[in-house]
Amino acid sequence: MNEKSVKLNNLLNHLKSYKQVAVAFSGGVDSTLLLKLSQLALDDKVLAITVKTPYIPAWEIEEGATFTRQHKIKHKIFEFPFLHQLKENPKDRCYWCKNHLFKFMLAEIRKDNIDTLVDGTNVDDLKDFRPGLRALKELGIKSPFLELKVTKTEIRRFSQELELPTWEKPAYACLLTRIPYGQEIKNGELKRIEQAENYLRNIGFNGSRVRVHGNLARIEVMKEHLKTILEPELFHKIADILREIGFTYVTLDMEGYRTGSHNEAL
Repeated sequence: MNEKSVKLNNLLNHLKSYKQVAVAFSGGVDSTLLLKLSQLALDDKVLAITVKTPYIPAWEIEEGATFTRQHKIKHKIFEFPFLHQLKENPKDRCYWCKNHLFKFMLAEIRKDNIDTLVDGTNVDDLKDFRPGLRALKELGIKSPFLELKVTKTEIRRFSQELELPTWEKPAYACLLTRIPYGQEIKNGELKRIEQAENYLRNIGFNGSRVRVHGNLARIEVMKEHLKTILEPELFHKIADILREIGFTYVTLDMEGYRTGSHNEAL
């Protein structure tokens, strides 16, 4: 058995030790693999739990629901309001968000007599500014990928082996990461960002970000898409659409998308 197979087997055995489990499920690469592995390890003793907030794109919730239906996994989706602690977009925003959301999820799963809640945090998450990890630790949330030192690359590789549709899905983060720290979150701003990113995704720019600086939209696309988006006719069309959505100025970040760019100002 090679090292890759050993690690995957260790993950399954680790999950089996929980007897039954709830998975904090966003529909992203990490949580989708964790959910599928939990099902393989525990069969029907698995619950996917998703919390829908104003700063999570609706399409990602829908993709997650489609996945659980196709794989016949129990799935509960809850609506959660915008937290007042996030209004000014503080630097520790992620801590307050995860603190409240995971407390809520813990309360919900205990109604189903489930004690263990797991999430998809992996070792690569330790490389960036992630105040939310402190909340997970305080609440006793289990992170199997972190505990077994699983990397993002390995998560994608295991996902591909299991033929999961998310194996090459670009990384996404909540819409609050599109707004600079300390800038007030105004009514309609998150919807405007979601609408702009949906448009870019629909015309082939998966993984794009629309960062907001007042009435200016700064577009980040994957580096391999930079040449395409700079085609004059296409870029003018994108600018026109984003102005219709409500932005006055539209710019392109010439460095393209890179992990953690939201935290560069720190």
